[in-house]
Amino acid sequence: MEQATYKGYVLWGHAIEQQEELLAPARYAGSGTITRERKFIEASGILGVFESDEEAQNAGLAWARAWVDSDR
Repeated sequence: MEQATYKGYVLWGHAIEQQEELLAPARYAGSGTITRERKFIEASGILGVFESDEEAQNAGLAWARAWVDSDR
């Protein structure tokens, strides 16, 4: 899990390991969560499946930044 602070929000990028077969390389589902003052604000759901945990976490953080920047 990767954390970032952005415009007063705390953003979280998540990587959830997905392994379909025992010998297959692991892949990672990415998602994002937004909190403010320790309260849940929004979550993305699964954004896609990525080759590395870092890519998955970055996708979650990117989604969260875009949500904060949107005209909710």
